[in-house]
Amino acid sequence: MSPKSLLLHAARYKARARRLSPRTERAYVGWIRRFVRFHGLRHPRELGEVEVAAFLNHLVVERRVAASTQSQALCALLFLYRDVLERPLGRLQELRWARARARLPVVLTREEVERVLGHLTGTPWLVAMVLYGGGLRLLECLQLRVKDVDLARGEVRVRDTKGGRPRVTVLPAVLREPLARHLLRVRARHRRDLLRGVGDVVLPGALAVKYPGAAREWAWQWVFPAARQRVDRETGARRRHHLHPSVIQRAVKAAVERSGIGKRATCHTLRHSFATHLLEQGYDIRTVQELLGHKDVRTTMIYTHVLNRGGRGVQSPADRLKQPASGTQG
Repeated sequence: MSPKSLLLHAARYKARARRLSPRTERAYVGWIRRFVRFHGLRHPRELGEVEVAAFLNHLVVERRVAASTQSQALCALLFLYRDVLERPLGRLQELRWARARARLPVVLTREEVERVLGHLTGTPWLVAMVLYGGGLRLLECLQLRVKDVDLARGEVRVRDTKGGRPRVTVLPAVLREPLARHLLRVRARHRRDLLRGVGDVVLPGALAVKYPGAAREWAWQWVFPAARQRVDRETGARRRHHLHPSVIQRAVKAAVERSGIGKRATCHTLRHSFATHLLEQGYDIRTVQELLGHKDVRTTMIYTHVLNRGGRGVQSPADRLKQPASGTQG
């Protein structure tokens, strides 16, 4: 195994030891690979603060990356030197920071949400309804297990969250019957998988060791499983993973285009719309914060901007004219 391969293998091992999410692990390994390539395939042990700063400055000056992208690259390299090489970096001299730009979230009106949802069918419609009805992130929704959905109480327990803070959010009453029918179809397919000996799923943490039979239990199955089974790269076992995010993203993008709403809406826009519409209904900001899983209420406060008509609730003086003069075209 080459030194570069050994380095990336060690990075993956340390990431899993620290229980970083698979997405964070892939992102960190990707930045480490780019860092090594940028410096001519030299081993990071031969590099230091000067080379790290040069790479980060290259991202800002030549690549023109966003502040969040530069921050992710910095976190990956700090992880590399602190956890993998066990040689923490010192102060980075002459580091140029990307300018962070505050952006207001795109929010749909209720009518626009209805138009978008009207162009979705089947599982993409169900997922989109859970996103809008409970304020979930896309990956949080796709990683739901059967035991996380309580149809009787109208609750959804979100465990695999972005900030690692489990929460309970609402399951729309309108979804109970469609979701119950969906779960019946999923359970029938799970039984067929069991008969073929391929009905187990990946369990979080060390639960597979603690409860060897849990991976085949109905309660641990995905609410939105993929149509095809795939071979696990680590174990070689053939399993059915949850639905890939790109399947829903493509469906929602197509629905937005067909609806003609004229906004650049995505799956995450449904979460933004959920929060905004709750505030419009009069729910307090703390309740919305808990449902969204925000650690800081200031993050939730960004949704209050849509409650102010005309920027800050100001009525334009043009709206007070008794008979506005019609414009002339020249």
